[in-house]
Amino acid sequence: MARVVAFLILFASASVTAAAQDRPSDPARAIAASCASCHGTHGAGTGGMASLAGRSKEEIIARMQEFKTGKRSGTLMPQLAAGYTDAQIVQLSRWFAAQKPAP
Repeated sequence: MARVVAFLILFASASVTAAAQDRPSDPARAIAASCASCHGTHGAGTGGMASLAGRSKEEIIARMQEFKTGKRSGTLMPQLAAGYTDAQIVQLSRWFAAQKPAP
């Protein structure tokens, strides 16, 4: 019985460790994942949507702030931008700026 308990504890510990390792190490990447449905994987653009990959951090921050404050209109982006903190917008801008644009 003691061996079974020890095995279960060891197994549970290994499972928790593996799950923790599967989490993205970059919180900006996790936030940016929500942008993929419109802006494509890694912000590379889809259809008529703007590509975010490789744009400057300053440009992305400026546009997001315009959406957030209502200076720029849009169908969905003003509502989405309003939900981000300024720090999250900076994180997103850095992450998208570091991505390679689609060829």
